[in-house]
Amino acid sequence: MKLLTLRLGNGVTTAVRQDGDTLTEIPGFSDVGALLKDPNWESTAKTAEGTTHPYDGADLAAVVPSPGKIICVGQNYRNHIEEMGHDVPAYPTLFAKYAESLIGPNDDLILPEESDTVDWEAELAVVIGRAGRRIPEAQAGDHIAGYSVLNDVSMRDYQFRTVQWLQGKTWEKSTPFGPAMLTQDEFLPGPLMTSAVDGEVQQSTPTSDLVFTPEFLVSYISRIITLNPGDVISTGTPGGVGHAQDPKRYLQEGQVLVTTVEGLGQLRNRVVKEA
Repeated sequence: MKLLTLRLGNGVTTAVRQDGDTLTEIPGFSDVGALLKDPNWESTAKTAEGTTHPYDGADLAAVVPSPGKIICVGQNYRNHIEEMGHDVPAYPTLFAKYAESLIGPNDDLILPEESDTVDWEAELAVVIGRAGRRIPEAQAGDHIAGYSVLNDVSMRDYQFRTVQWLQGKTWEKSTPFGPAMLTQDEFLPGPLMTSAVDGEVQQSTPTSDLVFTPEFLVSYISRIITLNPGDVISTGTPGGVGHAQDPKRYLQEGQVLVTTVEGLGQLRNRVVKEA
């Protein structure tokens, strides 16, 4: 089952279920994050019979527009670790994003006036569906609602000003997320993930190459803090980022960044300068 957040206009959104080319509203829930707070969210979504809309041309928000937490993982693909000149870490490298950084799957990606080193990072996102603290790795899958696509667009100059990365990772309206959350029961592990700029593929790696798996990350992070429904874990990017190329390459005004995970969907974001 694919769940999305649809914009209806005038700031109003609704959670919807995708059935082929049709989106069906799930009445009473403003977005997928709100839906996941219902203990019976899965059956509620499956049986919903609200107003329908065509998928073609739908104005989609970030699939979870306002997560309580967005926890990101750095250095989690061996080919990216190698291209950045680091050693494989013994523990996950964690940092945060905030909800203000999120945009919809087809929204414009904003280049801030303060940075000219804006880089792409295709990532598999995990969405939490059941709260837990100190979750055993063997039970972590029971706490995952589903998976989605995210691009951890990074302002490299700000990221590397200090050893703490947050200031380069959570710029306003910089992180496309969606288009849908595919529920855990339909997700096939290890899909191919790609990013392309103006049709030129930059990253192409199966998610099975993760150093730390989604289940391990859920277990590890939940030792530190309770994970709640709607929280998001972005699991890291593979090799092929612009910062590691020679010469270095960064996003430019007018380009189109496309991020795809097989079976989950595609983000397509036009790059524009901040007004």
